[in-house]
Amino acid sequence: MNFLSIKKLFISVICTLLLMNQAMAADKVYRLTLAESWPTNFPVFGDTTKNMAKMAETMSNGRLKITIDSKNKHKAALGIFDMVRSGQYDMGHSASYYWKGKVPETLYFTTMPFGMTTPEQYAWFYFGDGMALMEKLYDKYDMLSFPGGNTGNQMGGWFKKEINSIDDLKGLKMRIPGFAGEVLAKLGAKPTNIPAGELYTALERNTIDALEWVGPSLDLRMGFHKIAPYYYTGWHEPATELQFLFNKKSWAKLPADLQEILRVAMRTAAYDMYIQSYHTSAENWATMASEYPNIKVKTFPQSVIDALKKANQELLAVEAENSPIAKEIQDSQSAYMKKARVWTEISDKAYLSN
Repeated sequence: MNFLSIKKLFISVICTLLLMNQAMAADKVYRLTLAESWPTNFPVFGDTTKNMAKMAETMSNGRLKITIDSKNKHKAALGIFDMVRSGQYDMGHSASYYWKGKVPETLYFTTMPFGMTTPEQYAWFYFGDGMALMEKLYDKYDMLSFPGGNTGNQMGGWFKKEINSIDDLKGLKMRIPGFAGEVLAKLGAKPTNIPAGELYTALERNTIDALEWVGPSLDLRMGFHKIAPYYYTGWHEPATELQFLFNKKSWAKLPADLQEILRVAMRTAAYDMYIQSYHTSAENWATMASEYPNIKVKTFPQSVIDALKKANQELLAVEAENSPIAKEIQDSQSAYMKKARVWTEISDKAYLSN
């Protein structure tokens, strides 16, 4: 056999091996684990993780399989950050502002008091600086974060007593996470964060005097109205975005096509959650009005709103001074909201005022 024949044979063998490897890679099943902050079969939030996993498996022709563990199994509703970072789980589904005690700047990627509406915030994420800034922050902790579903504008909470002035907030024990908790603390309240499954008991046993959870989409089934009849409209979470967290090493092990499938599945599931939340809120609000007429829907007095806004601005200034990346995120959100709000006012607000 001459040299040319040997060369052709060698090339043929190499091509055959490459094709075999490609075929094997195309058939390989990648199994991922996901920890969520929610109880087993929790509506809307839990639907989102199941929806995402099903889409990813279908679009990958079975090459992506995601096992979901609820907080009933892993027992750490507010431990998702650490479990994903350590690699105990490949993925997580939670809310970024739960990590403010570890990384204060994470809370900006959920929602901010008096901040952007849901359409404005999604526009900032995908067409402004949002995704790049989120990647910049989470990269320090070897994780990726993706928008994970929005509740829309949340209600201001359930209160046992009516709020008539700032004095009524002093000493008030309230379950409220994120930056809003810090705002209320500045006005004398005593905020705390409690997982979903413990909220009713805490309210019933007077561990707390008030709480905010989401809105009619999820609140009505929790029974808070049986204990706290005053239901206030929102100020603190105008666009609450959940998150899909991903361990970077787990992400890097996936082929490029499966990474793209996951991006599409997460983004689609997030949008589906937003419209499901809107639909369920509309249905539950109608139920609430007809079946529970004793619920007193209230709006905070303007003097209270003004004090909340002032405290919010003062705290934001402190955060910006102490953290360069907090200032970068704040500046980006503020500039984008200023631009987008003009269109919101001339489109949605003007239409609704007709």
